Amino acid sequence: MKVFVLVSRIPWPLEKGDKLRAWHQVRELSQEHEVMLCCLSDRAPHPEAMKQLKTICSEVVFVPLHRLNIALRLVRAVFSNRPFQVHYFYQRAAARMVEQHIAHFKPAHIYCQLVRCSEYVKHIHHIPKTLDYMDAFSKGMERLALQSPRLMRSLRMAEAKRLVRYENLIFDYFNHHTIISNQDRDLIYHPNRKSIAVVPNGVDTAYFHPDHRRAANPTIVFTGNMSYPPNIDSAEQLAQTILPLVRKQLPQTQLILAGADPHARVEALAQHEGVEVTGWVEDIRDAYRRGWVFAAPLRIGTGLQNKLLEAMSMALPCVTTKMANNALGAPSNEAILVHDHPADQAEAIIKLLTNPELRQQMGEHARDFVTNHYSWEGVTRKLTKIIAID
Repeated sequence: MKVFVLVSRIPWPLEKGDKLRAWHQVRELSQEHEVMLCCLSDRAPHPEAMKQLKTICSEVVFVPLHRLNIALRLVRAVFSNRPFQVHYFYQRAAARMVEQHIAHFKPAHIYCQLVRCSEYVKHIHHIPKTLDYMDAFSKGMERLALQSPRLMRSLRMAEAKRLVRYENLIFDYFNHHTIISNQDRDLIYHPNRKSIAVVPNGVDTAYFHPDHRRAANPTIVFTGNMSYPPNIDSAEQLAQTILPLVRKQLPQTQLILAGADPHARVEALAQHEGVEVTGWVEDIRDAYRRGWVFAAPLRIGTGLQNKLLEAMSMALPCVTTKMANNALGAPSNEAILVHDHPADQAEAIIKLLTNPELRQQMGEHARDFVTNHYSWEGVTRKLTKIIAID
């Protein structure tokens, strides 16, 4: 079967969650189907992008989004009730190109990642379509708004309300729907939301394998795209609140904040004693290898956290919040430690840092959990079955 996949960003390099999801899903879909990957792009592609993407699918096309048109559409969005991110990613010239690629490829199914892309294909009714909500973006925006300064809070809350309406409206334009977790599915406000299929992210357990080389001093690691607001918030909690509590008992403890595009607020954290901000890491496994404990005190955002899957796959004991683990579903106190208050998180980290046997045991249980529940082949099989229905 021919499958046309539309994404809002070029999924290479793999420094963002939606890119990672697209890459692995396309790779797995290509095992059974002929896949054309159509990537919207608001910036020049990475020099290696086309070469890398051609290794995972039959055809790859880039559709440019022009910055001037983006600016004009964002101005128009003020007078619209559609989400700003939908306006940001939609351009008429790009829509014509997408239509031409679909006409050329003649797919039997269209798979659209994220509501921000849905305007491009929503009026195509002669081809079955699947929309991947991925996360409940409306709830993520609401949580972010509540943590924002007053002016930004108002703007983000308005965007959250627009997203609620749009997520509900766009549902009926697609034959099938997927989302990353049960928790996110229950946050989509459509009467038929229970029909949305849960297709979680996976982890490459062969690539992210246990490696017991560790830093000499006790070390906490947190990874992710460091310009993403939930990660910025977590990084600040770790450096400003949690690490000082840990260092009161273990003064040599270090904190590594590793990931692409660190925001100025994250870069400023390097001034704190014991904190290292790495920026882009060519092989993120190097950051995990240095850690004794992985900590993700996430309190805003939605979805299933790839960073937790990767750390657990490398047998690194993890401390996180209820919100993050609700999507993951790991058994608490067995494969992961779950706490919401910074003092409790610090206590859990100290417990792991001072107990080598507990670290090893929790790391092994974490590795077993993701191996059994989150292989990319296994989770993408659910998507393949949905596409094969029509």
